[in-house]
Formats: sequence, structure tokens, C-alpha cells
Amino acid sequence: MIEVKDVSFSYNTKEPVLDAISMSIADKEWISVIGQNGSGKSTLAKLLVGLIFPKEGSITYNGIPITEKTVNTIRHKIGIVFQNPDNQFVGFNVRYDVAFGLENYQVPREKMIPLIEEYTRKVDMQNYLEREPQTLSGGQKQRVAIAGILALNCETIILDEATSMLDPEGTKEIIEMIQTLHTKYNKTVITITHDLNLAKLSDRVIVLKEGKILSSGTPEEIFKNKELIRQANLDLPFTLKVIEEMSKKDILEKDKELMNALWEYHLSK
Repeated sequence: MIEVKDVSFSYNTKEPVLDAISMSIADKEWISVIGQNGSGKSTLAKLLVGLIFPKEGSITYNGIPITEKTVNTIRHKIGIVFQNPDNQFVGFNVRYDVAFGLENYQVPREKMIPLIEEYTRKVDMQNYLEREPQTLSGGQKQRVAIAGILALNCETIILDEATSMLDPEGTKEIIEMIQTLHTKYNKTVITITHDLNLAKLSDRVIVLKEGKILSSGTPEEIFKNKELIRQANLDLPFTLKVIEEMSKKDILEKDKELMNALWEYHLSK
């Protein structure tokens, strides 16, 4: 379990990016953290993986505080996939990229080779081991990054806007991969996203606004709260944008039953 207690963080002394937030994430739970740009989502992701540390408050992973002294141990347990797939590909081919993390943890070569083969197979990249990064699609690069995390046997995987720079096909690939990680491999998954279509697939949604937690609940609870969606200034999916525009023109305001039916339809897809 991850426990975040009264955590504040700022990059300068003027105003906090995160302001005394508290939350918990259970083992094998899929959490989506949503909010507009500048709400503190990516800062939270960096704190959870120990790339930065709280100015105030504490974060613990299964009872172990995440600090500069413990961070190397924690990173055996928590892995992160970043927004730009090009920035996280460190090898000259897929095989070496997956091997990179294993080499850092001094895994013997005779154990490393079967691990690379096993985990590239799990993300359906086993036929691309000799491929160079520039020949891969964005979705394939993200799957290679996930293979590297799985090879290190991380229990928790954070995906920080991992679909935002992908085309629709790449986005579909990664969403399916996230679902597999959660349901088949029983990983704890944290998706940092502004995509409500992705967030509605998770177990629980946390809404951030201006460094504070605005709300937390199941996707159904969050997305049925139309005022909350508006208050958080979230980028609505297409179907909800249609509903919003029709409401502004009083087309749906005259038919509350139809408007509610459209919201229910969106939530069911």
C-alpha cells in the first residue's frame, strides 16, 4: 500500500504545486489521477517514484518511507513510464533497452537473457528484439518501457501521461496493455492522465485541482458529477462535449431525461 500523508511540494518559495494532500492506494488497485495542466499530477508521479521528495509530509510504500536513503530499494518496487517514449529509450535496440535496468541491478547475464525474452513476450515485443528505436511506433516504445519495468519485477507501475503523445492506434495498444497489467499480472497501476476515456476504466479516480484533491471516488461517482467535471476544468471526451454544447443551447435543458440518458450512455462505453 502507498500512503501519502499531508504532502506539500513547491519548485520555488512562492506557491505550492501540491498543497497538503493525503491519499492511499491499495495493493493491486488501479488509480487514475486526473486534472488539468498545472494541477500537480506529474509532480505527484515524481514524488511517488522518488525522483523528488516532499517539502512537508510523508509518503510510505508498504510502511517504508520514501526518502533519499530508501529510494533505491523503493525503485525495485515502483517503476514509471513517462509521457515521451523517445526520451526514455536508452538502448540501441529493444534487447539492450530491456537489459539496461537489469544491468544496473547487476543481474547475471545467464539470468538476464531469459528475463528479456520472457518480458518482451508478455508485452508482445518478442519479435522486435534487434529493432532500433527509430523504427518503432510510439506505442511499441511504451511497451518496451513497460517490459523493462516488468523485468525488474516492479509491483507498482506509474504511467505519467503515457498515451498523450501517441496516435489512436498506439493509445489503444497501451490502454489494452494497462488493462492486462492490472487484471492478468495483478500489478498496482497508477495512471496520471487528462484522458477521461482512460480514467473511466480504472478502479478509482482522484481529481486534482491547483495542487489539492478536489474529489475521489469510482469513475461512475466522479463522472456523474457534472458540476465537479466543470469545476476541475477537465478536457471532456467528445460525447460529453456534445452534451455540454447542446446544454448551452438549451437543446437538452428542455429534456432532462434525454441528457441524463446520454451521460449514462457515455459512462457505459
